[in-house]
Amino acid sequence: MQQDWWIHRDLCVRITAGRLGLLLLPLALLLAPVSAQAEPATEADMSFYTRMAALNVCIARAAGIEFDKAAAVAGETIAQVIQGKNQGQIAQVSNKPLSIEELRKGSINSAVLGAVELCPNQVPEDVRKKVQEVIKNNAPKGAAPAAKPAEAK
Repeated sequence: MQQDWWIHRDLCVRITAGRLGLLLLPLALLLAPVSAQAEPATEADMSFYTRMAALNVCIARAAGIEFDKAAAVAGETIAQVIQGKNQGQIAQVSNKPLSIEELRKGSINSAVLGAVELCPNQVPEDVRKKVQEVIKNNAPKGAAPAAKPAEAK
């Protein structure tokens, strides 16, 4: 009987590993090298990437992960997606590819900005204040202040 259990256990491990491979396949395809004619990330792409990163920060924070770690992982994910899918090019920023370090910095900033908008209660107060100050200082003179996001319940 003991021997049958090990065979069954090995089969479960193989099936689980196979399912994991299937789950990771879309990510691997997304990050796989693309042709030399990759299109730069559009404004719509960047909006999607920012929202995805912000959601990752919100989910990680709700699971108890430190804010800095959550933002870093979300930013790194987006930087790698832009590097893999768009060869580091962002149409709004430059007509040349950005380095991975430049992508990381921008992606982390985008993740933090998005998290302040999506889940402000999950963002440390000092970070929220800094973000609001930066937004206020960068707003065009005479522009109406941005609407405050609704409080999460």
